[in-house]
Amino acid sequence: MPDRLTSRFAHSAAETPRRAADRHSGSRPSAAGRLLGCGVLMGVGSLVVGSLMAPAAAKTNLALPGVTTAISTASLPTSLFTAASDGVDSAAGLPEQCDPSKVLTADRCASCHAGEFNTWKNTPHAQTFEDLHRMPEAKAIAERMGFSSVKRGGLCLECHYTVQAQGDKLKPIDGVSCESCHGASSDWITVHNDYGGPGVSREDESAAHARQRREQSIAAGMRNPRNLYSVAQSCFGCHSIRREDLINHGGHQLASTDFELVAWSQGRIRHNFLRTNNVSNEPSPPERLRVMYVVGVLADLEYATRATAVATTVGPYGVASAQRAADRALKLKAIQEAVQDPLLQEVLTTFAEAELVTNNAEQLLAVAERISELGSEFAEKRDGSTLGAIDAWLPSPANYR
Repeated sequence: MPDRLTSRFAHSAAETPRRAADRHSGSRPSAAGRLLGCGVLMGVGSLVVGSLMAPAAAKTNLALPGVTTAISTASLPTSLFTAASDGVDSAAGLPEQCDPSKVLTADRCASCHAGEFNTWKNTPHAQTFEDLHRMPEAKAIAERMGFSSVKRGGLCLECHYTVQAQGDKLKPIDGVSCESCHGASSDWITVHNDYGGPGVSREDESAAHARQRREQSIAAGMRNPRNLYSVAQSCFGCHSIRREDLINHGGHQLASTDFELVAWSQGRIRHNFLRTNNVSNEPSPPERLRVMYVVGVLADLEYATRATAVATTVGPYGVASAQRAADRALKLKAIQEAVQDPLLQEVLTTFAEAELVTNNAEQLLAVAERISELGSEFAEKRDGSTLGAIDAWLPSPANYR
């Protein structure tokens, strides 16, 4: 089987004079050196960890049934899932995706965002409310996790439904809805709807007030799509899983394995009506798609690192999470080689210090937090005009989901 990641995302592992010097000296390469290294060889059923630049390093074989893809770790840490001790127990260091006590429902959004609302109703995000609990696979996972019903299982509610606090109970009221992605709205909807006073419409709002309104809404908890990293974090909050027991015991898949931000956001769920004042659902321009593609890889790397952080055993969850992080780092390295962006280089340098091992939450969450900061900065400062070198990697509209 062709080594897709090696051929597409990684440079040749041919020995250079620098690598030869490192090999003969037996020295551990620096972070910068490891970004140029080649260290993971993956075969069917096992994961072998080492480094061409540090051949004396210990190798660890991990059971990984069914894996047939080879991964080269140019730009990766030199260890991958050896055992570590004294780790920190963590829930991946993330805030609650959508606070049920602050949910107001999608109907509150529909009064101003009718186009978006009508598009959403015809998406899998909305339809999961009626469909998921009837699916045999979902029922089986819920049973293994000890839930009497998919709609009553706390883990299922976190991602598959919009949940509202009603008295002392939590009730699923929708599938994945507006507030699932943009944040529970009770704290920010009043600010969001104020265009500058009574009788002032959005068309009449001043640029200064719009900027202030957006900043205040974000400060109050809104995830605004102006910053594409915020959008990506909403997606990966659920399209990645950070619960070891749900995978190893419940049998849930680790994540949407083929999730890519452009393809998955620009198809059926695209709802860009705001740009035309609800006249049409506008495609995003190429420059925005370029930023979106890079941001998707950055967020995927962040969340794969967070997922690895909560792994406590060398099992399917931990190995697959670490493998995903390695894969995304290679993809980011290929992007960086094409565009030469200092923020992306800093992300790679940050990730190169990570030890993808079990029970290593403290370090990995710190790495993930820094990736998050850099990703948000990248989305804020880059307009896509200098990213044309990645156009060949952008999915075509025919491949949108």
